[in-house]
Amino acid sequence: MLSYSSTKARLTLLAASLLLGSGAATGAAKPAPASASHTTYSDDEVVKSANDFFKNGAEDLSKVLGKVLKEKGQPVAIIRGEEGGGAIGVGLRYGRGELLYKGSAGRMVYWQGPSLGFDVGANAVKVFALVYDLPGAEQLFHRFPGVEGSLYFVGGFGVNYVQSDRIVIAPVRFGVGWRQGIAVSYMHFSPQKRLNPF
Repeated sequence: MLSYSSTKARLTLLAASLLLGSGAATGAAKPAPASASHTTYSDDEVVKSANDFFKNGAEDLSKVLGKVLKEKGQPVAIIRGEEGGGAIGVGLRYGRGELLYKGSAGRMVYWQGPSLGFDVGANAVKVFALVYDLPGAEQLFHRFPGVEGSLYFVGGFGVNYVQSDRIVIAPVRFGVGWRQGIAVSYMHFSPQKRLNPF
């Protein structure tokens, strides 16, 4: 006859195996995230959000956004934030902002990376980024190299593309020093603030 402690141990092991088994089954049943599951922002929503963010209804902003929307289509997410940096020729830049999928709560994200072309000193810019083919926030957290030849600017606004695999990010910048500092070699995104830009 089994003792009470032996029976209790066997029941505990049985319960644990059932829980682990059901957890594995639940995990296997989860569908992989896909960008198709996110509703895209319409052109009008992008323009309105950017105007509200920059507090500037200038024609120059509309031209820059119009170019991106024409080339890349409607974004699945946007990032609204700010960026600062400093250098003597070659330097560093750091940014932070809120990643927003349509109809979802925002999530804070950070980015950093080396930059080329700054004047001596520091700068600060506002950044409004259109994000394409990003299945979920976790896929954002790595390095996005700049796309050569993608720099475009009108008046005080400029945009260039960074890309990793199919994910494309088009940061629109406005502020002191962006022209000198736009030629970043990459943007490295992270879920927390990092001092190491590499």
